[in-house]
Amino acid sequence: MRFQLIIFLISILFLSSCSFNKSNANASDKAIFKYNEPGGILWLDPAKMSKYEDFLISQQLFNGLVTLDSNLNLIPSIAHSWDISNNGKTYTFYLRKDVFFHSSNLLDDYSSNVKAEDVAYSFLRISNPATASPGRYIFDFLVPSYKGVYVLDDYTLEINLIKPQPSFIYQLCLPYGYVVPSEVVEHYGADFSQHVIGTGPFLLNKWKKDVKLILSKNENYFEHDKQGVKIPYIDGVSVTFVKDRNQEYINFKSGKLDMISGLDEDGKDNLLSVDGELNEKHHELYYLKKTAWLNTDYIGILVDDSINKALNNPLKSKQLRNAIGYSIDRYKLVKFLRNGVGVPARNGFIPKGMPGFNEYKIKGYDFDLNRALKLSKDLPKDKIKITLSASEQYKTLCEFLQNEIQQIGIKVDVDIHTNSALRQRVANFDAVFYRKSWVADFPEPMNYFQLFYGEYFFPDNGTNYYHFKNKQYDSLYLKASMEQNRKIRYTYYKQMQQIIHDFAPVIPLFYAETLRFYHNYISGVSSNSMNMLNLKEVKIKKS
Repeated sequence: MRFQLIIFLISILFLSSCSFNKSNANASDKAIFKYNEPGGILWLDPAKMSKYEDFLISQQLFNGLVTLDSNLNLIPSIAHSWDISNNGKTYTFYLRKDVFFHSSNLLDDYSSNVKAEDVAYSFLRISNPATASPGRYIFDFLVPSYKGVYVLDDYTLEINLIKPQPSFIYQLCLPYGYVVPSEVVEHYGADFSQHVIGTGPFLLNKWKKDVKLILSKNENYFEHDKQGVKIPYIDGVSVTFVKDRNQEYINFKSGKLDMISGLDEDGKDNLLSVDGELNEKHHELYYLKKTAWLNTDYIGILVDDSINKALNNPLKSKQLRNAIGYSIDRYKLVKFLRNGVGVPARNGFIPKGMPGFNEYKIKGYDFDLNRALKLSKDLPKDKIKITLSASEQYKTLCEFLQNEIQQIGIKVDVDIHTNSALRQRVANFDAVFYRKSWVADFPEPMNYFQLFYGEYFFPDNGTNYYHFKNKQYDSLYLKASMEQNRKIRYTYYKQMQQIIHDFAPVIPLFYAETLRFYHNYISGVSSNSMNMLNLKEVKIKKS
């Protein structure tokens, strides 16, 4: 009997092995786009997302009413068109009738078809304090009644705001504007993130946190390419979560990954020329896409007089802050420290790549050592010492900045911390001069200008980490936040940029660029200055 049982178990194992190998063989015949996400993914539920890595995968699974093209223009998605009232407070969206949720046994034929009530449910879920969504702020200005998000009929939705908000429609492109089915969300509750159902070009197949994520093609996706062919073309997407960037680079070279984004020091020197382009020796195997990224790297400075007085902080001096700004050679920084990746930030705080950039750019900080020395000549330099704080990966950058600033006779120490420790020190005002970056959530300059509004002091009321307060700036901010005319709004933006420059609560260093390296058999990947990843029209053609 025992012998028969052993034979039976061996047979089962043999059949399982054959089945597994057969499954792998079938998978190898499929067109799967493979990339690595070192930062990991925390959430697939769009209501909970706050990390860039989560945002990146979300657009493969979901759609909103509108989206952004590669030039950051608003284009239709679930809504085929929309109207905005003359006063800028009422938005009317007209939905497509051919959009369906991913297959689920919780949805019947009627509920699978996306309707205005699904959109209303999704938006009200975000705005509900019980959801605790990081995106709740998007709907802060809804009319406080059923008219806030109003279903006119199955395929028409009206949104009413208490005041104009030109950035509102751009914010609907965030994951918080994605549409989810109430039946599935209510069934799974807090576990919806493990069982997400959306409308996107791909659907969730398997996800094991920090190990692997597999998405499968949505055969019922509603979009087509310009020739009328249904998309997506590929069969799926596979995401690994290897944290070691060197191992990631090895996996890319061996063909285990089709794309890598960004580089560590070794990979940078191998793949990039000194001008930030792909080394010629790699052209037969790979290609590089370099794109402007709405991300400004800068030095943040606490300018709160009351706190600075208590700390005896020399950076309370506007002259010192501006002198530091002119003491830094940004061209040298970008060329030698970053292999030519990035753009010196010499036109204000708003990064290159933002729509309308040329309309409100200013003459910001150029390297001018004479001007820096002149601005700082009356300061008691022998009594001044400042500490530049940063996280571990920016130690080399900070040492460069240290040497640049010390040219004007100011002693600078560099203080290195873990990411979490630095965040805590900034929050506690223990770090008052620190390297930081700001990545745009949506392509509208107000995303940056909010950082300096006087009513948004961190930590209680917003993201004004610097405690900058200026009456003229605040007045312009409020005017710009409600101005529907783009040209007039841009004139406000330019004035706001100038005030930020003159008072220097921040010192911009460079505007970031994204690097994505692909094998030559990959085509059709598109992106934009939001650094998104559009895989709907990817093709994989291996010889």
